[in-house]
Amino acid sequence: MKHCKSRIVRTQLLAVFVLFCATMSNAAESPPNVVMIVGDDMGWTDYGFMGHETIKTPFLDKLAAEGAVFPNGYVPTSLCRASLATLLTGLYASQHKICCNDPPPGIDRSEMLPFLRDAPTIPRLLKDQGYRSLQTGKFWEGHFSNGGFTEGMTTKGRHGDDGLAIGRKTMQPIYDFIVSCDKTPFFVWYAPMLPHEPHNPPEHILKKYLVEGRDQRQAKYWAMCEWFDETCGELVKWLDEHGHREDTLVVYVVDNGWLQTNGPVRQGDQFLTRSKNTPYEDGVRTPIIFRRPGWIAPSRRNELVSTIDIAPTILAACNVTRPEKLPGVNLLPLIRESKPLDRHEVYGEIYLHDCVELGKPQLSVTHRWIRKDDWKLIVPRKAGTSPELYRLTDDPHEKHDLAKDNASRVNELTQLLNQR
Repeated sequence: MKHCKSRIVRTQLLAVFVLFCATMSNAAESPPNVVMIVGDDMGWTDYGFMGHETIKTPFLDKLAAEGAVFPNGYVPTSLCRASLATLLTGLYASQHKICCNDPPPGIDRSEMLPFLRDAPTIPRLLKDQGYRSLQTGKFWEGHFSNGGFTEGMTTKGRHGDDGLAIGRKTMQPIYDFIVSCDKTPFFVWYAPMLPHEPHNPPEHILKKYLVEGRDQRQAKYWAMCEWFDETCGELVKWLDEHGHREDTLVVYVVDNGWLQTNGPVRQGDQFLTRSKNTPYEDGVRTPIIFRRPGWIAPSRRNELVSTIDIAPTILAACNVTRPEKLPGVNLLPLIRESKPLDRHEVYGEIYLHDCVELGKPQLSVTHRWIRKDDWKLIVPRKAGTSPELYRLTDDPHEKHDLAKDNASRVNELTQLLNQR
């Protein structure tokens, strides 16, 4: 009888233990909060963890060290409005139709808003799963609800109106929002207009970069990068100190690259460099970071990834079914289990700053580009111009066009590009 009771007790204890383990496992795998940090007009080289010898980015360096970092990340389109729309939807500009910053002459901006309003954005899809979401910073699409956000700072658009106070003036709206969520899962869009112009960094940072012989415009831009880094560090530190270190997926990316021009300011010189709004590396390349301690192991990945991959990765992390038409790849099997990525190329299109005709992105295309392994092909749309080919391992800043001596490589990459 005693043995029988002992077996019953052991069985009950085992059942309790199994239930406890299952509960802990489910808690560990519960959908995370998501904080998306989106830099604005920052070069892909301009971080400590990317090897810059002058710019100090200790907080983003730490984020990279604690997460999975992709140095070979890309944006398909190197212009802010189109790139931000891709981040929110996981779609190419040719799919979401937001290819340019401004409408054609005589067309009101309001006619551009339905493209995102009717799209399956990340916050819209997360809302269906009980998430609350907050928009701050850059947002071109009118009222924040047009992006599917439940709350936000922008109500009118171009750039982001009141939302642009975030980072430059305050971080408090984010903290207040997260506290108000209590136990409700949240998605935060932190897209400050940093290090974007105006380049007016705090004096305590600028003085580090103002050295004899250095162009003042260069010094101000570098100081802006450090200022942006400071705000990222403040945000991540707040998350960690308020119990959100393990339950929050932090994603880092930049909307497009930047190469600072020096000397006197020239009209429109931000587009004269081979960076913003161009198909070159200084325009389309950006590091991408995913950080969730205890869930994503630190690693530095060499695979080619694109910002079209961010939406499906976030949705998978949050146990949300992805829309069928998303072209990107869920990166979680790669960064959590080291499963090989079944893709070896990334590509994109570059568009005019002002749209030719709403709803017809193909009319505004200036270039198409593709990178496969170490090779990068750029195909201009303008008649009479020739493709350019670069081998990025040897020539990361695309100084030596190899197209004339590599016709077979040009043909191969052109065929791949034409299949997209």
